[in-house]
Amino acid sequence: MEEDFPLGLEVGPPRKDPAWERVQLARHAKRPHAVDHIERLFTDFSEIHGDRFFGDDPAIICGMGFLDGQPVMAICQEKGRDTKQKVHRNFGMPKPEGYRKAMRVMHLAAKFKRPIICLLDTPGAYPGLDAEERGQAEAIAVNLREMARLPVPVISVIIGEGGSGGALALGVANRVFMLENTVYSVISPESCAAIIWRDAGKAELAAAALRLTAPDLLELGLIDGIIPEPPGGAHNDYDLTSRYLRDAIKRSLAELNAMTPSQLIDQRYERFRKMGNFFEEIG
Repeated sequence: MEEDFPLGLEVGPPRKDPAWERVQLARHAKRPHAVDHIERLFTDFSEIHGDRFFGDDPAIICGMGFLDGQPVMAICQEKGRDTKQKVHRNFGMPKPEGYRKAMRVMHLAAKFKRPIICLLDTPGAYPGLDAEERGQAEAIAVNLREMARLPVPVISVIIGEGGSGGALALGVANRVFMLENTVYSVISPESCAAIIWRDAGKAELAAAALRLTAPDLLELGLIDGIIPEPPGGAHNDYDLTSRYLRDAIKRSLAELNAMTPSQLIDQRYERFRKMGNFFEEIG
């Protein structure tokens, strides 16, 4: 029998880990990657390559498959495990063709009325000259716009690092979840420390200030729930981590599948419009 858990709550006693410890767990060398979850979550998975503009981007794996019998489209960021894989996957930093491939798959999902599952794990979009020449910022901006008006359910889960626009470009979803020991932030702690204090060595201090952990973001209303991990972290039990992940996705799909296309679009729009604090100046 599958274990059940309440979304938004962590299993066991409350965790008090410093933010920097969570950053280290999110980057753990043996942490399950997208390929590990794809293998455990989906059956008959068939990968889709290419953006029909420039080429293929191995940093984003896209494809169609079945989640417990339900046809879905999956879009997953992959860092690679060993040195050869990391170079092939560009260390999980997508280029414009990766985001355009993802959008091509999202349009296919809309055409065939399939839910979209996004697994996010990237230090950020690739900032290289070739990516900028091919329109990195434009590719991310188009994804943000187009995801906001997709007529099918969209669920995004941060499974490792959710870095800046590189993650947000696949994060405009009806439901956004984070695994327990993941991070989601506008900038990495090292880069933030280098900008604010001119010292990347103060990354631990920056991590605490950024409020990038799952409990922080749940409190701020930026995510919808925390998916628990096995004791010690996801790297200790890939199967159990994927099972928790599948349970959360299935539960959300059961809710979202009951909504009409217009309701899905409106819910997604309102979800992001209500974020932040606003003050009205009188007089």
